[in-house]
Amino acid sequence: MQANTLYIASLELEAGKLVVTMGLMEFLSRTVGNVAFFRPVIDTDRDLDPDIDLIRGRYCPNMSYEESYGFEASEVKSFVAEGKIKFFLEELIKRLNDLKERYDFILCQGLNSPSFLSAFDVDINMEIAKNLGCPFIGVLNGMDQTPRDIAKEIKITEDAVAEAGCTHLATFVNRMAEDTLGVLEVELEDPDETSGVPVFLLPENEELDKPSLADISDALGCINVLGREDGMDRIVKQFKIAAMSMEHFLSYVEDGDLIIVPGDREDIILASLSTLFSVNYPNVAGILLSGGFHPGDNTMRLLTGRDQTIPLLSVKSDTYTTTRNVAAVPALINPGDDRKIALALGLFETHVDSGQLSKIIELAAIPTAVTPVMFEYGLFERARSDKKHIVLPEASDERILRATEILLRRNVVDISLLGIPEKIRSHAASLGLDISAAKLVDPANSTLSEGFISTFYELRKHKNMTPDGARDALSNSAYFGTMMVHEGLADGMVSGAIHTTADTIRPALQIIKTIPGISVVSSVFLMCLDTRVLVYGDCAVNPTPNALQLAEIGISSADTAATFGIEPRVAMLSYSTGASGKGEDVEKVREATRIARSKRPDLLIEGPIQYDAAIEPSVARTKMPDSLVAGRATGFIFPDLNTGNNTYKAVQRSSGAIAIGPVLQGLNKPVNDLSRGCLVADIINTVAITAIQAQSVQPQQ
Repeated sequence: MQANTLYIASLELEAGKLVVTMGLMEFLSRTVGNVAFFRPVIDTDRDLDPDIDLIRGRYCPNMSYEESYGFEASEVKSFVAEGKIKFFLEELIKRLNDLKERYDFILCQGLNSPSFLSAFDVDINMEIAKNLGCPFIGVLNGMDQTPRDIAKEIKITEDAVAEAGCTHLATFVNRMAEDTLGVLEVELEDPDETSGVPVFLLPENEELDKPSLADISDALGCINVLGREDGMDRIVKQFKIAAMSMEHFLSYVEDGDLIIVPGDREDIILASLSTLFSVNYPNVAGILLSGGFHPGDNTMRLLTGRDQTIPLLSVKSDTYTTTRNVAAVPALINPGDDRKIALALGLFETHVDSGQLSKIIELAAIPTAVTPVMFEYGLFERARSDKKHIVLPEASDERILRATEILLRRNVVDISLLGIPEKIRSHAASLGLDISAAKLVDPANSTLSEGFISTFYELRKHKNMTPDGARDALSNSAYFGTMMVHEGLADGMVSGAIHTTADTIRPALQIIKTIPGISVVSSVFLMCLDTRVLVYGDCAVNPTPNALQLAEIGISSADTAATFGIEPRVAMLSYSTGASGKGEDVEKVREATRIARSKRPDLLIEGPIQYDAAIEPSVARTKMPDSLVAGRATGFIFPDLNTGNNTYKAVQRSSGAIAIGPVLQGLNKPVNDLSRGCLVADIINTVAITAIQAQSVQPQQ
C-alpha cells in the first residue's frame, strides 16, 4: 500500500505523542517537502491548540489555523448525541481531501482527551484512521513498565488495530527506562516474538518532562525583575522553598533548582545568584520572589552590576500559594523553546532508524523537487551518517555557544571550542545552555601548543618565519584551530563570527594549503529555491579572477555540487552566449571554459553563456539547442566578484531563496567562513556543510 497520509494517536495517557509527532513531521517535511498537519478534533477549552500552534508554525506556516483541524470537541459531542457519527466522518474525509489537493503528505494527530474519548463506543482514533484511509501509528507509554508488560501492550495494540480494520504502520513505545529499552530491543530482534509490525523504542528524558522558566512565568503571570529574556528557556528540574538561614539553605541547592523565596530575603537571593560564580555549587535555574516584594535599591544596584546573571522573577501571591501554582505547571514544548525542540528531535533521530522509517512509510510519490527544508535536513542526515569533529575557535560568541548546544543535541557533529574553559562554561551557564559534550581547549595553556608552534615554523620558515613569529601566530585562535585540522585533531573548522574572512582564509592557505591542481581558494553559495538547489560561485572571495582562476573556480564548484548531491552541470557566465560575443571579458570566460574542460573532461561545462540561457529551457532551445548544460545548469560561475555578489543577493531578496554559505572550496581540508552578522541557524548549517566536506576528504598517504 502506498500512503500519502498517516494517523498518529496515543494509546495511553501521557505517552509523549508530541515528541513522536515532531520527529515524524521533521522527517516528512525534509523528505517529502510539502507537508500538512491535521487534527480531526481539538479541545474546546483552549484558545489555541498547543500542538497545532507548535507544529504548524514550524513545519507548515502557510496553513491557516482553521484548516489545521476538523471540529471542536463540543461540536463532536453534539454529533454523538444526535447519532451523526457518519456525518462527522464524512466531513473529515472531505476536509482531508481538500488538503490533499494542496499538500503532498498529511500527518493526522489523534484525539487525546480521556473524557471526550469515553463518549464513543468504539476506539474513535482507529475509526477515524480507517475511514480516512490513513495507516495507523500508535504511541504507548513505557514509563515504569517491565519489558514483559510492554511486550504485552505491543501485542494488544497490534490485535486492536487489526480488529479495527486499520493498516498498522508502526508502534512507538516512549518514555522507557534505559535498562528496559535495552532488554526489549534484544527481545524484538527475535522474529518469533514479533508480528512484523515495526516497533520503535524511545527512552524517557527528564528534561522534556520538566517545565521551563518561561512556562512557569507564563502560567503564574510573573514579572521579570532581573535577567535577560533569552535565559527563560532554562529547565526547572525541581523547586525549593527557601525558608531557613542562608548557611543551611545552601546545603540543599541542586542543579536546575527554581528557588522560591519571599522577596525581602536578600541573603537567600544573593546566595542563589552567587552559585553561578562558584565551582563549588551547582547552578540554579532561577529565583521566584513571592509576596510581591522586591530587593531594596542597594541590593538591586549590586545585582545589576553583574555581567552574568540568572532570571529573577516575582509574583504577588504568598509562598504557599506560589509553590502550589508552580507544582501545577505542566511540562510543555512551546513554539519558541528551541532547546526543548532540539532535544525532542535529537531523541527521535537518535533512536529511530530513518532508513527503516522511510521504507515503512511507503510514500505515494516522492517529489523530484528539492525544497530548502529538504536540503537542510539532508545536510543533518549526511553529517550524522559519518560524524566528524569540527573546531569552533570563537567560543566567546553567544551565537557559537547556542549553535553548539543544538548541534550536540541533534548529534550532528563532535565539537571542540577554543577559549578559556572556565569562561566558556560560565558563559554557557549564564545562558542556560548545556555544552558539556563539547571539548574545551585553551590555546594559551594547551599541551598541543609547543608542537603546533614547531610545525608552523617549519611550514613557514621559507617565508622568513621566525620561532617567535610562529609563537605569536599560534596565540590567535583561528591559527590554533587551523593547526588542529592540519594535524588531524579536528576534521574541519568554522570561523568568522568574530574574525574577518581574511583572518579565516589566511591560516588555511598557510597551513592546510590548496588541493593539488587548484591554486585558488574560492567560495560558493548553495541557493535553495522553491524546488531546487543551485550553486553560485564565486560570490565572496576573488574580486577579479583571471581565466585560469575562473576555470579552477568552475572545477571546484562542480566538485562541491557533487559533494552535496547536486548533479554538476556548470555554466560559465558572461553577457554573451556561445560564439556570438566579442571583447576582453567574453574572451576570458571562453578561455576559462577551455581550460576547465581540458583539466576535467569528465565534467559538463558550458561557456560563455548568459544566465537566462543557462537556467531556462525555452531560452536554451533557441540559443544553444545542442548543449547538455544550457537550460539545465546547476552551477553558475560568475566572471567576477561584483557580478556574483550582487546576483546572489538579488536572487535571495527577490525570490525568497535561502542562501547557505559562503562555502569555501579548493582547500585540502575544509575550513569555512561565517558572516559577522550570521544567525545561529547559519552557524548550524555551515558546521553541517563542513562536516560533509570532511567526509569527502581523501586520506593523505
